[in-house]
Amino acid sequence: MTKAKLPPRGTRKRDVPLTETGIYAAALRLIDADGVDALTMRKLATALDANPMSLYHHVPNRDALLRGVARAVGAQFRTVTLENAAWQERIRLLATDFRTLAHRHPNLMAYSFSQPDFIQPEDPFWAALTATLDAAGVPHSEIRPIAALMCAVVIGVLTAELNGALHQWSNLEPIVPADGEEGPADAGPEEDRMFRLVLDTIITGLESRLITDGDAQGADRSLATEAGSWTSEPSFGPRQPSGSGSRWPDPV
Repeated sequence: MTKAKLPPRGTRKRDVPLTETGIYAAALRLIDADGVDALTMRKLATALDANPMSLYHHVPNRDALLRGVARAVGAQFRTVTLENAAWQERIRLLATDFRTLAHRHPNLMAYSFSQPDFIQPEDPFWAALTATLDAAGVPHSEIRPIAALMCAVVIGVLTAELNGALHQWSNLEPIVPADGEEGPADAGPEEDRMFRLVLDTIITGLESRLITDGDAQGADRSLATEAGSWTSEPSFGPRQPSGSGSRWPDPV
């Protein structure tokens, strides 16, 4: 009895139909294994045991495929909700969980960090970050720019971690110390400690701005009280609707 020949791989009829979710999952596995540059539509079709042309019914091209994979991974971001925790602790936890996700898929995230549309308004990370800044008392008009700056700093540090630059920079030889001075005891700090230092710096800066703003608000109110009610309109009002009283200067 003659054994029937199977059609070439990639031309067989699939038992399970292709879906965007399945395509993105398979693409992510290939990216995790070999990197973004190694991903091709033909390799992806082979991994899915599908005809390469059938992929184009779900994704128009490779760039759209990569954007879809990045969105799928971003949607998987999860962080522990600490409603009663201080906003400083919530930011630390949020950034640390984001870093964990980046190290889980370093090849994809290194690519995604270079794309300007990587973070979208509906992303869980962005939603949690802006909600935390609102809870901290940041004026509504300043939440988005502050969140954008925080993302830029954190993503910049993570990019340097993933491509090895941070490790290399932290091990650069220091300038030869002057006579009688000692060089730094630790020429290669751990990346975990450096990331915590970045978060501490960001949080300290935001704390300082909030405190300074509050002091300025209080000083203005004292001056207004001493001067009496010589004007019918105050020079500024408290934040609405949260009533935090913050008044931040416009960017220069």
